[in-house]
Amino acid sequence: MKEKILKFMPLTAIIGLVAGAIGGYIYYIKIGCTSGTCPLTSNPYLSILWGAAMGYLVGDMFTKRKPAATSVNKEVSGEK
Repeated sequence: MKEKILKFMPLTAIIGLVAGAIGGYIYYIKIGCTSGTCPLTSNPYLSILWGAAMGYLVGDMFTKRKPAATSVNKEVSGEK
């Protein structure tokens, strides 16, 4: 099961997702809006969701990608 998850989502993205979710909850606790007029920070679920999304995006930036084999790459390397 671990291999299926890591094949679908890289480890750096998973770490970013979890760290972002924790950060979103901490943001809700420490800074959150008490009047209820702030749509993202007045609800803990939205803060966690927003933090997880941001954490995933930051974590995914550090994922190494394999270069795509395009026809331009094949012509340069001499393959057909």
